[in-house]
Amino acid sequence: MLLITSVICFLSFMLIHSVASDWGEILDNNKEIKKLNYEYSSLLEEEEKLSSDVTKLQDEDYVARYAKEKFLYSQNGDIILKID
Repeated sequence: MLLITSVICFLSFMLIHSVASDWGEILDNNKEIKKLNYEYSSLLEEEEKLSSDVTKLQDEDYVARYAKEKFLYSQNGDIILKID
């Protein structure tokens, strides 16, 4: 009887230990999923911004205006006024 009780206690302990370790792993995986979903949404926003930039940079008028504003590029006859 003592042997059967010992075996049942040991198996119960092993079962509880296994369930507890699996539960901990599930919680860790849920944290990782939340982190990766946040990173994914950030990357989607960045992709959207970059796609918008690509579309804008394919327009020659935009590129010319951007170069003039950002790098103070001018063509002959342009007057540049720098306002601080």
